[in-house]
Amino acid sequence: MNKQKRAELYARLKAANPAPTTELEYASPFQLLIAVLLSAQATDVGVNKATRKLFAAAPTPEAMLTLGEEGLMDHIKTIGLYKTKAKNTIATCRLLLERHGGQVPENREALEALPGVGRKTANVVLNTAFGHPTIAVDTHIFRVANRTGLAPGKDVREVEEKLVKTTPAEYRLDAHHWLILHGRYVCKARKPECGRCCLFELCEWKAKAP
Repeated sequence: MNKQKRAELYARLKAANPAPTTELEYASPFQLLIAVLLSAQATDVGVNKATRKLFAAAPTPEAMLTLGEEGLMDHIKTIGLYKTKAKNTIATCRLLLERHGGQVPENREALEALPGVGRKTANVVLNTAFGHPTIAVDTHIFRVANRTGLAPGKDVREVEEKLVKTTPAEYRLDAHHWLILHGRYVCKARKPECGRCCLFELCEWKAKAP
């Protein structure tokens, strides 16, 4: 996809959704971090259902650490991989208190040093909590980037690097949200809804159908 088409693609996404944001519910960088940790291989809807009660009971690292793994598991047992996530979450809360005064660090290296936090989670937190122009690539964004021709790549890191390099600066902060929402609700994995896609004329997918 050439430079002009990419700019038009983002312009259309912005026109359709001028102020995109995550669908995860949170009230602080800490709560966002935990929500993203819990969202791996789970839906945002399912995570939000669990975290509404969890964050009411334990809104801070100190409070969540007091719950312990068993107490945390009671709150998140409806979420996939909840035992591993509970272990990582408690360990993360402990490190936040020991290393960062209970605050979420605004630093990729420090974030990725937390248990269960990989590059994608760090990108989401840096972008959504702190306003960094990072682009977190999940399965939805990987699919949209490859299918449309926006930033084709063989793995998520290659797609991320291409998106960061080619996304116009004025769109980079919100690109992650636009692309994930487009993949979630329009450019779906099994049955993409090409007939209502605002990017149809720009899309380079050979199998697209009006």
